[in-house]
Amino acid sequence: MNVQEEITRLKEEKNAIILVHNYQRPKVQDVADYLGDSLGLSRKASNTNADMIVFCGVTFMAETAKILSPDKTVLLPRKEAGCPMADMVTSSDVIALKEKYPDAKVVSYVNTNADVKAVTDVCCTSSNAVEVVRNIEADRVIFVPDRNLASYVGRFVDKEIIPWDGYCYVHERITKDEVLKAKEKYPDALLLVHPECNPPVIDIADEVLSTQGMVDFVGESDNKRFLIGTEEGILYRLKKENPDKEFYPAGTPKICQNMKRTTLDDVYLALKDEQYPIEIPDEIISSAKRALEAMLQYV
Repeated sequence: MNVQEEITRLKEEKNAIILVHNYQRPKVQDVADYLGDSLGLSRKASNTNADMIVFCGVTFMAETAKILSPDKTVLLPRKEAGCPMADMVTSSDVIALKEKYPDAKVVSYVNTNADVKAVTDVCCTSSNAVEVVRNIEADRVIFVPDRNLASYVGRFVDKEIIPWDGYCYVHERITKDEVLKAKEKYPDALLLVHPECNPPVIDIADEVLSTQGMVDFVGESDNKRFLIGTEEGILYRLKKENPDKEFYPAGTPKICQNMKRTTLDDVYLALKDEQYPIEIPDEIISSAKRALEAMLQYV
């Protein structure tokens, strides 16, 4: 059996679409109908005419697709593919913060679970976090769960940001020392880093970008060499789409174990057996949808 051919056949039979995050395995990226970052994937999930969405990412991403398209079947090929950062904050934590700071608005990174989105004013992604916080009608903003993204946003807005002490364990492992060593080795390379990185890494970057921002920047740049400060999965896409350019991890390659759980066989089984559907209570969907739809108004 040719797995890729079976995936194509089942997609057509079931009117399904495969959404894949930039950190996924190369073979999974290759079967994507849409490959992107959280913002792009969210937009695609909200606009697709498919009856079924197979989401190759982690739980909060598939939940986001379900919230935006509640009438569609949304499948997560590996049910244990969670996100440690998303699990660092709960709806109870957010409610307690709202009670402590009643004049504040809540901005939740899209990297949160559905119950957190349901008690959020506006969600954001790494692509649009600055614009969301800048435009929300509040002088004080509770920002969950990523302290590093909160810190990055704080560089551009004249508001009090109350950060939650969460983080991405992958980006947390990218250190200034190893990035500087990589820059010494490739002095002509531009350093592109994700805003989930620590502030000392942000400080020495040439560009701070979401994964889709990296893809777009590299495609338009005249530079031929790049150091990439994010999960190593995106290197495959960058090399594939820019064969005339060179890409190197900004230090030792950093891997998100949960993003790498999904295999091509998992995608096939998800389509064949319609396995691991995302189910969210209606009241959570209705509240979380408002926060996500507000997010989609921003670039």
